[in-house]
Amino acid sequence: MEKYAHSSDGQNIHYKESGQGNSSLLFVHGWLGNAEWWNGQQEYFREKYHIVQMDLAGHGKSDTSRKEWSSRLYTDDIKAVADQIDSQEIILIGHSMSGAYVLEASLKIPEVKALILVDTVKDLDETFTDEQAEQLLFVHYHNDFKNAVENILPQYLFAEKTPSDVRQTLQNEFLRNTSEKAVELLRPLYKTDFREAASNVQVPVRAINSDNSPTHIENNRKYLKDYDYVEIAGTGHYPMLENPEEFNRILNDILKELEGKHR
Repeated sequence: MEKYAHSSDGQNIHYKESGQGNSSLLFVHGWLGNAEWWNGQQEYFREKYHIVQMDLAGHGKSDTSRKEWSSRLYTDDIKAVADQIDSQEIILIGHSMSGAYVLEASLKIPEVKALILVDTVKDLDETFTDEQAEQLLFVHYHNDFKNAVENILPQYLFAEKTPSDVRQTLQNEFLRNTSEKAVELLRPLYKTDFREAASNVQVPVRAINSDNSPTHIENNRKYLKDYDYVEIAGTGHYPMLENPEEFNRILNDILKELEGKHR
């Protein structure tokens, strides 16, 4: 069922609900993504869980007219949906840039029982100055966004085994955005130090990370009280799309482990 919640600045935040169960899995996509990225998980988990797939502001079917893009407002988007679904047990699942935002959101949503990060927050001690962020991330998008999407980003986002149809679909979705909007939507991630939020997280945090880049577990455990991760082999940055069968198996195992902690 398609629904809308209202974020703190009045933006309409689109989400859809399905499935059944006492626990809610609230899926949050990454940069330039949308709720549909989680359709493979919705189909797999809907018999046992209440499934919520949302679009952050600026993405998918949510409003795009936000005056200021900030980590606080992205966090408020997640909170708005969590408040409206009226669930007593929520597991937040955040991919890519949303990993940082679900960390922050968990501090504002008492019903959150655990966090699951998907190929994100792999080293909390990795930080960027504004100048580094501009050079590393944004200059290519400003200069030639199409070239960045087709020739530069694939080096970082995809693996040798990334299916060609997944690669093409993602690139097509990215190119629906202007370079200015793409930069606006990503910039808040590099303007915020999330280590303080991480230090205040009280719930278990688990991660499913691609083996395309390393996870620095000791750096993360300096801040997160209960952190562990599982590596998924042979995928790029989008394991839930690239290898949904293996991703769902790993996610199911993590959910069972978390259920055992609740008892």
